[in-house]
Amino acid sequence: MIKSSKIDHRISNQTRLLKKFIYNSSGLSLVFGLICMFVLRIDGVVPTVFFGFSILNLLNLVHFNTYGKLALSAVVSATLSFIGASAITLLSGGINSPFIFVLIIIVLGGYVSARLFGKIYLISTVVAILIIYGLSEAGIYKSINAVPEASRDLFGLLSLLFSVYMLGGVFGRDILKAHQTMSDSKGKIENRILEKERLLRTVHHRVKNNLQTVSSLLNLQAKNSTNETIKDLVMSSQNRVNAMAMIHEMLYLRDNLSKIEFKSYIKELSEYLIKSTHKENKNVVINIDIPDLRLGIDTAIPLGLLINEAVTNSLKYGFVENIKGKIDIKLEKDDSNKTYHLSISDNGVGFPRDIELRTSTSLGLKLIHNLARQLKGSVKRDLSKKGTSYNVRFREITAPYLSDKELRSS
Repeated sequence: MIKSSKIDHRISNQTRLLKKFIYNSSGLSLVFGLICMFVLRIDGVVPTVFFGFSILNLLNLVHFNTYGKLALSAVVSATLSFIGASAITLLSGGINSPFIFVLIIIVLGGYVSARLFGKIYLISTVVAILIIYGLSEAGIYKSINAVPEASRDLFGLLSLLFSVYMLGGVFGRDILKAHQTMSDSKGKIENRILEKERLLRTVHHRVKNNLQTVSSLLNLQAKNSTNETIKDLVMSSQNRVNAMAMIHEMLYLRDNLSKIEFKSYIKELSEYLIKSTHKENKNVVINIDIPDLRLGIDTAIPLGLLINEAVTNSLKYGFVENIKGKIDIKLEKDDSNKTYHLSISDNGVGFPRDIELRTSTSLGLKLIHNLARQLKGSVKRDLSKKGTSYNVRFREITAPYLSDKELRSS
């Protein structure tokens, strides 16, 4: 709908400019032809070209009003202008004729109408000027200058006035109006973008606050329970909620509202997981090897939750008592096929080889498998390494574009 409106607006502007050009150029040509005959005493071909251009251009306008073929009428009008201006230039002094400036206006008119027309007119005008220069240098047109010697200064003045009026009165005003319209549109678009940014920041801020409220409720629930199993399940859920809340907080605080700096996010998430576990796990070091890259929220949330599950499992079950250990998180991007490779490994005690992520009864392991599928990827255990090691391959998830109408209806 928006694209169609822009096309209609552009066609309307081109139609208005074409009619304005035809009316002005035809009227001025008619007046110029009469001045040539009765004031400048120029007979023969020159006034005939002016009258012929005026009549043919007006007929072109009638054809356009009847059939509405904008492109055809624009080409015909430009062709008539080019032929007429070239003929008058050749008959009024060649390269020294002041009417040669009208050819420049034709180039400007072409670019105002369409870029392709402008290029065609530019090449044609350059070729025409070179031909006129060559003929003038050869002396061919010196003997057939139709403008009498006594009238040449006045003819030059009128030619310059003709050019100035067409340049400023027709195209200049249109260019100024188009520039003003673009400036107004740019201002409106910038205001809409700022408004949407403020709204989006507010949404991220409120989502983060709501998730933190949920986290606080889970924390209270865990404290009020005497069942250690329930406490453990509630704390795991709290970690998952906080992992999502961190993403919305980073989006709210950063300049980019659609993507987050993933390395900073994983560092913050790792520090939180270390602090939220039991004291005996404080001897575990998390090494992060992630390049400086930004990931969209549709990728960052499931990937962050996957890392949260893997790290939480390692901290809870991989290291016993005061054992010192490490967890390595490494993320690499393969630019050739636009995929990512994530490896998460620890040097803890590990878990049995025969346990499958997909069929495991552990919620954490099932989540790792399902989150990898959500990322359009896969996860495998590396049984050749000590402890627990996961290799995840995935692609960045791109959210589909929604138009304003779809956003309002959703």
